[in-house]
Amino acid sequence: MVVLNKIYTRTGDTGETALGNGTRVAKNDPRVAAYGTVDETNATVGLARLHATGKIDRRLARIQNDLFDLGADLCRPEMDKDAEADYPPLRLAVTQVERLESEIDDMNETLEPLRSFILPGGTALSAHLHLCRTVSRRAERLAVDLSQNEPVNPAAVKYLNRLSDWFFVAARIANNHGADDVLWVPGANR
Repeated sequence: MVVLNKIYTRTGDTGETALGNGTRVAKNDPRVAAYGTVDETNATVGLARLHATGKIDRRLARIQNDLFDLGADLCRPEMDKDAEADYPPLRLAVTQVERLESEIDDMNETLEPLRSFILPGGTALSAHLHLCRTVSRRAERLAVDLSQNEPVNPAAVKYLNRLSDWFFVAARIANNHGADDVLWVPGANR
């Protein structure tokens, strides 16, 4: 269990932070950028939830928990040393990716196929979900960048890739099942 009885520690005052294994790195380290952007994604989900109800809100709540799992995974380098750790490091599981895929399929069954690209907008929930989508895409790019130089759990990258798709489809659901999507009109303002 986590106990946070003091919020500031002054240990980051020199521009460094600790990873999950205790290693000190610069706050602009690619690993910190990746899990920091996952945290930013989680904050955007919190905003979206202000407008969500029912099934979509329950799903967003699960995603928020998954994003904490993902942050814990990304903040812990040296996957090859997991077996030696004092406690098992939390790693994102393929089942979490599969759940997103199942939910995407479930939501997509109710939608007409797209015949145009759509613009972020429509309902407040849809607009917020598009923000979630774009921030999660940035998190994915940073995780991919990190994975090119250091070991990263492949399920973490897959999760971020599916997550942005999930947000896209959910944004269409929030726009009256796609009926109120804001369509892109190429060259409309020339």
